[in-house]
Amino acid sequence: MHEVVVRLDEPPVVANVGVAVHGPAGHTDVFRLPDLWQLHLYRYEADLTVDGTPHAVRPGRVSLVPPGTTVRYRYRGRSEHLYAHLRLPATGEPRTVPVMQDAGPELPALSALMLQAIAAWPSTPVRATAEVWTVLWRIGQLTPPVPQGPRHDPHPAVTAATSYIESRLADPLTVPSVARAAGVSHNHLTRLFHAATGDTVVAYIRQRRLERARHLLRESTLSISAIAATVGIPDLQAFNKACRRELGASPRAVRGGAQGSPGIENG
Repeated sequence: MHEVVVRLDEPPVVANVGVAVHGPAGHTDVFRLPDLWQLHLYRYEADLTVDGTPHAVRPGRVSLVPPGTTVRYRYRGRSEHLYAHLRLPATGEPRTVPVMQDAGPELPALSALMLQAIAAWPSTPVRATAEVWTVLWRIGQLTPPVPQGPRHDPHPAVTAATSYIESRLADPLTVPSVARAAGVSHNHLTRLFHAATGDTVVAYIRQRRLERARHLLRESTLSISAIAATVGIPDLQAFNKACRRELGASPRAVRGGAQGSPGIENG
């Protein structure tokens, strides 16, 4: 067994977390957990076989083994790892994860999260579950997913551009400034963005600003002027026009869930 399929849209049900010490009582362990997944973060060298497939255990590696799977460990002395035993949801988007992989640069963060989960478990199991869920998401992203069918991940420059835009919606944004942040030229970003989204960078910025404005108008008590500034359109007349054009109603009408009448809205 080289890979497993996990679903992480909902939090796991954690049965136990802790620090396991093996080796002193014998050099080999053979066992399985009939109903629980095993998540291990290793601090030692050993040999592991998962349903007949060999894997090398090394410090800084992490393994995820599904329920009912027979595992065989061959230790080389005292062996200590951090572990979580858990149940994963049966529904949600499937993600393929290697049974064994290197944590790489994520190792400090994964170790800290697991130790926080272990510390929280006796008194605050809900927090421990949250920490373990974060660990699962992080290890699920250690290895890039294999493209399936015609679906392709966006160009890294497009990902960098959208991240830059999302974090700076309140600031003045121009295509050249976004392109510089993404590490490509203005024209190259324009071509990449259109290929990935079918839209222009300017249209994407406008869409994201108005989507955030809609959310804040409906779900918060922030004044309309504050919302306009938060989404980078501080001029109330321009904000009013943008809402009417993109959302089909004035800001005050969007807030009330109904169509509004013409006019500049003040919060």
